Amino acid sequence: MANKNKRRLIVVPAVVATLVATVFLLNLTLGNEPLERRLEHRYSVGDAEFVRSMGVLLGPALVEGNRVEVLLNGDEIFPAMLAAIRSAESSINFETYIYWSGRIGREFADALSERARAGVEVRVLVDWVGGEKLEESFFAELESAGVKVRRYNRPHWWNVGRLNHRTHRKLLVVDGKVGFTGGVGIADLWLGDAEDPDHWRDNHYRVTGPAAGQLQAAFADNWLQASGEVLHGERYFPALDAVGPHFANVFASSPDGGSDSMELMYLLAIAAASESIQLSMAYFVPDDVALRMLVEARKRGVKVQMIMPGRITDSDIVRNASRGRWGPLLAAGAEIYEYRPTMYHCKVMIVDGLWVSVGSTNFDSRSFSMNDEANLNVYDAEFARRQVAIFEDDVKQARRITFAEWRQRPWHEKAKEWGAGLLGSQL
Repeated sequence: MANKNKRRLIVVPAVVATLVATVFLLNLTLGNEPLERRLEHRYSVGDAEFVRSMGVLLGPALVEGNRVEVLLNGDEIFPAMLAAIRSAESSINFETYIYWSGRIGREFADALSERARAGVEVRVLVDWVGGEKLEESFFAELESAGVKVRRYNRPHWWNVGRLNHRTHRKLLVVDGKVGFTGGVGIADLWLGDAEDPDHWRDNHYRVTGPAAGQLQAAFADNWLQASGEVLHGERYFPALDAVGPHFANVFASSPDGGSDSMELMYLLAIAAASESIQLSMAYFVPDDVALRMLVEARKRGVKVQMIMPGRITDSDIVRNASRGRWGPLLAAGAEIYEYRPTMYHCKVMIVDGLWVSVGSTNFDSRSFSMNDEANLNVYDAEFARRQVAIFEDDVKQARRITFAEWRQRPWHEKAKEWGAGLLGSQL
């Protein structure tokens, strides 16, 4: 009997360890193989070929007649989103990665519940991982008010290997006509005006016109996966007239639908750059292909500027992995800045003062290969000028990192960066 108990004490932990290792490896393998070939500079952003490539090669097509308004930080973002929710007459479709309990979480729950009680169809899709800090009572309250609530990719024993597959999209569409997207989650960290380390710096965007229908389609894609319900018809996809001057589209990606397409979109824009690339990025861990293409852009005379989080960050491991990749960029003359006042959570790419891509996507393997993401692309010089001005204001509150400083960083920082770099495919 004693020997049998001893064998049990050895076998059971071994089985558990094997299962844990198997799940871990399954998560590591989620996503497609990274892109291996870089793109050549064959045309510029200002050429018609660029617009055709972005629409025909990747899709959906860019459409005319949109109005896109930038909203800065919680003081502008949350009132605009809540006002749209409270004005809803037929439908509200809301998808987010982060939804936490707190003051702003309560305001959204109350506004969504009120509209549902008034007869508006309200759907809320929250990622299972991103919504871990939301009390279950919030979901119960929403459901009791008539809101249809789903948690995206809740793990079960039969799908635990897909735990890494998250929806990172941030989408709100009201009546099928007014849409919002950007980098903001529903948590008190985004309140205020980025005035201190407890209030993050971020951008969000309000969209009206035909591109709002494309935002709705991105939501419908994930809602179908989470609920099995197909959204169609006038309530969700009304005819949308031209309302503004912006040429735009919404580009969505997921591991199930070819996640590398989002990286390809970024690489096409980098390859087409002739004058400037300005990148605001909360998480920047480029693969070898993206790194080479950014360096090649510098070699053909493109000005490359980047703003990333500084010491105030929500992920030291990502910052370390990112800093370990900066050498070739700095050596090529790229300008890299670290934002100082608070966590920098923006996700904006501006190319040649004409092409702007904003949304949920970070410049890293997790966004490119593992997450469901959605970006709004705007092809308009006046809109781009506004985004450049915002970028330049952020630069004023950031510290430039020189190549000499990067080379002279202490050994313990290099060691942390090397260790974090080993996990680069998961960041």
